[in-house]
Amino acid sequence: MRAATTVEASGGHDWSEPTDFVVEAEKLGLDVCWVAEAWGSDAPSALGYYAARTDRMLLGSGVIQIGTRTPVAVAQTAITLSNLSGGRFLLGLGASGPQVIEGLHGVPFARPLARMRETVEIVRRVLDGGKLSYAGTEFRIPLPDGDAVPMRLSTRAEHAVPVYLAALSPAMLRLTGEVADGWLGTSFVPEGAADAYFAPLDEGLARGGRERADLDVCQGAEVAFAPDEDALGAMVTGRKKELAFSLGGMGSASTNFYNRAYSRQGWAEVAAEVRERWQSGDRDGAAALVTDEMVLGTTLIGTEAMVRARLRVWRDAGVDTVRLYPAGETLDARLATLGRAIELVREVGDGA
Repeated sequence: MRAATTVEASGGHDWSEPTDFVVEAEKLGLDVCWVAEAWGSDAPSALGYYAARTDRMLLGSGVIQIGTRTPVAVAQTAITLSNLSGGRFLLGLGASGPQVIEGLHGVPFARPLARMRETVEIVRRVLDGGKLSYAGTEFRIPLPDGDAVPMRLSTRAEHAVPVYLAALSPAMLRLTGEVADGWLGTSFVPEGAADAYFAPLDEGLARGGRERADLDVCQGAEVAFAPDEDALGAMVTGRKKELAFSLGGMGSASTNFYNRAYSRQGWAEVAAEVRERWQSGDRDGAAALVTDEMVLGTTLIGTEAMVRARLRVWRDAGVDTVRLYPAGETLDARLATLGRAIELVREVGDGA
């Protein structure tokens, strides 16, 4: 297994902290660093800067939201970052959700599956270097009935650019299996992942004439090490409100992809209750419904022996790359957690 993490350029106490984290994470042996966008800092600007500050590890957009840029602009960004980094760039794409796409960017969150498929097709055509002529249901390039003719970029991709899709719904998972080089997943409970995640992924792989080995399964979770059972209990309690937010507060009033994902993994009843409490304003009541087992089931929190055992479960479930979100109050503490977690990923990946 490979070890990865995700950062947001504006996510620290100041702008230098995420940079220091990325630089030191590479020294610890991290394989991949994904850069988030969400509703904070943009990913490509930070990726260009981190590419200049690192030498070895892969850097990925985790994710570029397809509703905020044209497919050709995405391809231009991918080529630029790949060429600047010497081929270390991974293109992560996601549909996001109506709250961000419509509420922040003012773009309709319409037909995300079709838009994602066509975006990937257009990006790959641009990466191939030819003149672009595309007629889909979502995009027409060039626009018809005008004077424009097909064009090609004046720059070329010097390296292959793997495409990863962030997917939670069965339909987007099938598309991921069919067309992507990797899957960026979240809300992962390995005991329920076979039906919720891997079944639609495998359907898509079969549709594309591919096998599981053709897809990098990249899953993420918080990692934290507890020195004893008392400390573990406090850690778990502290995470319940965060999980309640995912179940009840993410997305819009009508659309919460995280809640749906957890529901498909065996938590439907409690997920619905948490969402109802959260939406009514009872945040503490929502958190109280989250059990210890739910926190431990969807994170890598525990004693070192527990985290090692949990990583084995992830490996056996089919995870190829573990995206680690290290806990810690300070930069040094997060790096210490990350360093030990990377070592455990290596051990488990080697069969320990």
